[in-house]
Amino acid sequence: MELITKAPRGTQDILPGESEHWQAIEKVLREEAALHGFHEVRTPVFEHTELFQRSVGDTTDVVQKEMYTFQDKGNRSITLRPEGTAGAARALLEHGLYAAALPQKFWYETSCYRYEKAQKGRLREFHQFGIEMYGSRDALADAEIISIADSILKRLGIRGLTLELNSIGCPACRAAYTKALQEYFGQHKEQLCETCLSRLDRNPMRLLDCKVETCHKIAEKAPSILDYLCEDCKSHFEKVKAALDALGIAYKINDRIVRGLDYYTRTVFEFTTNELGSQGTVCGGGRYDGLIQELGGPEVPALGFAMGLERLLLLMEAQQIEFPCPKTCDLYIASLGDTARQKSFVMASKLRTCGIAAAFDDLGRGLKAQMKYANKIGARYSMVLGDDELSEGKAQVKNMTSGEKQELPLNESFAKAFVTLDCQL
Repeated sequence: MELITKAPRGTQDILPGESEHWQAIEKVLREEAALHGFHEVRTPVFEHTELFQRSVGDTTDVVQKEMYTFQDKGNRSITLRPEGTAGAARALLEHGLYAAALPQKFWYETSCYRYEKAQKGRLREFHQFGIEMYGSRDALADAEIISIADSILKRLGIRGLTLELNSIGCPACRAAYTKALQEYFGQHKEQLCETCLSRLDRNPMRLLDCKVETCHKIAEKAPSILDYLCEDCKSHFEKVKAALDALGIAYKINDRIVRGLDYYTRTVFEFTTNELGSQGTVCGGGRYDGLIQELGGPEVPALGFAMGLERLLLLMEAQQIEFPCPKTCDLYIASLGDTARQKSFVMASKLRTCGIAAAFDDLGRGLKAQMKYANKIGARYSMVLGDDELSEGKAQVKNMTSGEKQELPLNESFAKAFVTLDCQL
């Protein structure tokens, strides 16, 4: 029989066996967020398109080429979220949380959508974990955000990452840098791609991020933003580096990091690897002090990062990092006959209320097939219920690894007796 349809290109199903790996990573992410005082925010999967045009920037690849945008039945322009920061900032503004105790600390784990060429490590539906902090201008906040990402990656056991660090200054010092870039790239107009030509006058920093080989080579010799930082931005950057030094977090200065979204100011950073080919950025973030004002709110400094879960998984698999073993069935209750099957159903239900993962036969199979199934699901113990066991009020519990057996009573104390048995064996 031919399938009616398949998953859309650039999406994937996360199946049992894989989902446990996701859960293991998510557990670390949430624990680290909680340790640093961050609280979960959940925002809609779609927003009004202008939110992303204003925040992400209408000269970015995300807005120009990659967003899933459509008209709803009210003729409003709606976009599936391409990233998590804009929605979190909109939520902060809409609910007036900037007027509450600062800093406000959010974390999110969310699906995002970008229409781009589907390839390994880059999907059209992907998942991000993000950290957002609102209210602090202090360089120590920048270092704290970076340290959270560093701690997560180390807890996951990922090796060989490089922290690349840069400052892209503030609007005041970027004005002179913008002029310098326009003068430099203006000398190479004939060699620039059409996208870069369209951005040259409006946002020349985007040219530093172009992936077209010709433009990339030209950008390598472009002026450095670090030569144009104002005194305040220089001082802020030095304090960030000093704080990272104090924590023992190694970094490499890369003055070509500008990040792909327009809302960034001052500190920007990426954790990169050379083990995923062109998709080498595992985590990226920085400061975006003007974002809240750009969205119509008051002056509230902000910073954060996002990391892609799919890339974390790919990298962990490439490095053969072991995931914790998922919880398996504690006790499989095999049954012979309808009466025993009914009893096994009731027993399994009661055992689960005691925190014991129990399973029973719900297909009406023979004993041999039931025991084969118990092996397949990794049951740690098994027990056979038949007429004899029911009449005697006791049954043999078998350790599926050692084969050792012990008789337990089929009464209200069964769960307690099973737990004691498990501890002994």
